[in-house]
Amino acid sequence: MRATSPQPAPHHPPTPTPGNSGGHRRVGRRCLSAAAAALATVSTAVVIQWPVDAHEAAAPGYGRAELRRDTDAIRALGVTGVQARVSAGPGRDLVATSGVAEADTDRPVPRDGYFRMASTGKPLVAAVVLQLVDEGKLALDDTVDRWLPGLVEGNGNDGRRITIRHLLQHTSGIHDDELPGYTTPQEYYERRHDTYTPRQIVARAMRHRPDFSPGTGWSYSNTGYVLLDMVIEKATDHPWHQEVNNRILKPLGMHHTYLPGSGTSGLRTPHANAYQVFPSGERVDVTDVILPSPGNHVSTTADVNRFFRALLGAGLLPRERLAEMRETVPVNEEMRTFWPDGRYGLGLVNRPLSCGGSYWSHEGGDGGYVTLNGVTSDGSRSVTVSMSTALNGSPDSALRQEQAAGALVDHALCDTPGDGHDTSA
Repeated sequence: MRATSPQPAPHHPPTPTPGNSGGHRRVGRRCLSAAAAALATVSTAVVIQWPVDAHEAAAPGYGRAELRRDTDAIRALGVTGVQARVSAGPGRDLVATSGVAEADTDRPVPRDGYFRMASTGKPLVAAVVLQLVDEGKLALDDTVDRWLPGLVEGNGNDGRRITIRHLLQHTSGIHDDELPGYTTPQEYYERRHDTYTPRQIVARAMRHRPDFSPGTGWSYSNTGYVLLDMVIEKATDHPWHQEVNNRILKPLGMHHTYLPGSGTSGLRTPHANAYQVFPSGERVDVTDVILPSPGNHVSTTADVNRFFRALLGAGLLPRERLAEMRETVPVNEEMRTFWPDGRYGLGLVNRPLSCGGSYWSHEGGDGGYVTLNGVTSDGSRSVTVSMSTALNGSPDSALRQEQAAGALVDHALCDTPGDGHDTSA
């Protein structure tokens, strides 16, 4: 979509703040009040699909019993459906599902089901930007004003001081505007198809003072990635999503990753329905929703793993550019609640592993789908877990969901199965 075409409202920063129980990934438009809510319970049968053909085999040190345990632990929190995939090379995928695809039915979660990537799509944008840098079409130290003159200004915002690097790393200080969103089921039904142009999104952000001067702090800014979309279009004279498709999706054979048409709220089949638990305790089917750019791509666990393994394995970027992508800064205190010792690079998150070392990832959550993922530093092993319920009833329920899914990622990437982690804290 070009910068002048209608775009959905932005998915807002994953920063938990006092009195904001939406939690990390799902605040802003999906922001929830601090009212505590009972965790919605889901009566489901567990469906583990392992394996369906001779091409599936366990990743080293992590097998079917461990993945069954970890997916079940997530489902037990009240998540309607879970699908997880560990990829350790061609023909070496370990897949499990737990729960159901639709509440109050026995329809199993599809092992290859579609889901909305939300912020997991940010590395796609970042990779395109770094490819353009390598081609000399733009520079990381270019200012926003160089490409989008006069767009970022007012209330202390100054596009002459904000660079492409700042946008990629969430160090621009740009404050996302709190658009109407999902504080109640009624608000979901009223606002689920709202759209905004990129310029409208930026204009709303400009109504706020910056969180800090560019380069002096860290604060998650979806508006920054909207600006990156616009920069890509200026630098290439093509829609940003066309560049993502031509530079990443097609070359990697990511045939199950796509951008829904303008104003489209449905997903291709098969998919599990998406749900959100509100502070009231109500669980609502929120599958019918239009998500923002650049978080509105739809994908599968296989495609997400394929992308991260290629990216970290230097299959998309020259090693010099990949090294720049992996230059990190600490995240802010609020985010460390969800990403302990986490650091942010250029569209990538670095997190420690319990067995030593660290992994790279970019989770996402919006429209009921919550996705965590991880890939080893050499790209040899990747894991993606997609959950079809956002437990936003309280800050604690959102944190428990994050910890349980994070434990699965950690176990899958470590050489030995995890057997003593508390995933319910």
